[in-house]
Amino acid sequence: MAATPTKDGPRINEEIRAPRVLLIDENGEKQGEMPLAAALDAAAEAGLDLVEIAGTANPPVVKILDYGKFKFQEQKKRNEARKRQKVVELKEIKLRPMIDDHDYDVKARAMARFFEEGDKVKVTLRFRGREMAHQHLGVDLLMRVKRDFETIAKVESEPRLEGKQMTMVMAPRT
Repeated sequence: MAATPTKDGPRINEEIRAPRVLLIDENGEKQGEMPLAAALDAAAEAGLDLVEIAGTANPPVVKILDYGKFKFQEQKKRNEARKRQKVVELKEIKLRPMIDDHDYDVKARAMARFFEEGDKVKVTLRFRGREMAHQHLGVDLLMRVKRDFETIAKVESEPRLEGKQMTMVMAPRT
């Protein structure tokens, strides 16, 4: 036995199953509670569709409108909402434990720009050779980054050592 396909969107015209409905006409005026047959007749008289707006209400709320136009408007709303959505990216800034002040300032400006754009920043600190013996310098540098950006960003994951590199993720404050 195959399952009946489910229709997405609101029920229209003969698909509405409630015996009594609350009708709103094409002008947006409430016509009151009435039998479904009378609401269908009113929709046919107007040359439009009867669309179930609030199916869970008691009685269900139905409205007389052009269903094709209604679907188009809903699609436009969904597209507009998707357009306004900001996708948060994870940007990476690579540092070294013995970074010079000017180089640090250049990286800090880039991080500030990333935070303004609403992106997260992964600060990666790579150790080479004998630098592994002086990990405290790396921790101090990441704490400096944390201190410099505490007003505009929060630490999402604290500094942790992974092999030969130490990482910390920061996200902009909202």
